[in-house]
Amino acid sequence: MPETTRGRPIPIQMTVNGIQRAADVEPRTLLVHFLRETLGLTGTHVGCDTTQCGACTVHLDGRAVKSCTILAAQAQGGDVTTIEGLANASGLHPVQEGFRQEHGLQCGYCTPGMIMNAADLLQRNPHPTEDEIKHALQGNLCRCTGYVNIVKAVQWAAAQRGGGDVPR
Repeated sequence: MPETTRGRPIPIQMTVNGIQRAADVEPRTLLVHFLRETLGLTGTHVGCDTTQCGACTVHLDGRAVKSCTILAAQAQGGDVTTIEGLANASGLHPVQEGFRQEHGLQCGYCTPGMIMNAADLLQRNPHPTEDEIKHALQGNLCRCTGYVNIVKAVQWAAAQRGGGDVPR
């Protein structure tokens, strides 16, 4: 029988929030657990472990992904941005500020995943319609809100980025 690496740590390396990170991980370690437990980046939330809720959404190589469905080893050599890395020295990301301005959160558990998915949407589509925003956020569940203020927050961010009016 061939020898496997099951249970034997493997080395991985990736850039997380602009910082080169390396560690030895179990081959079955999910990216969400690597970020939270190994790197201490607890803004990425574990909601369901089954890709249903979107609370664990991060950016991998510039695209929103649910980190509970990706092995840390699959992110080898990649560029990961978490909610902690979205803001920069000049302030909050427009989507983060939109959530603040438009009261797009209640308990806050889904908020990091919502923000990361919305930021991905605005990167690909700077001027989305309300329907496009709703479609983009379908994979993120919120149990507290009716999504109205979440959609308003994304519209606010889009308007700030494009200099247009905030839809009301």
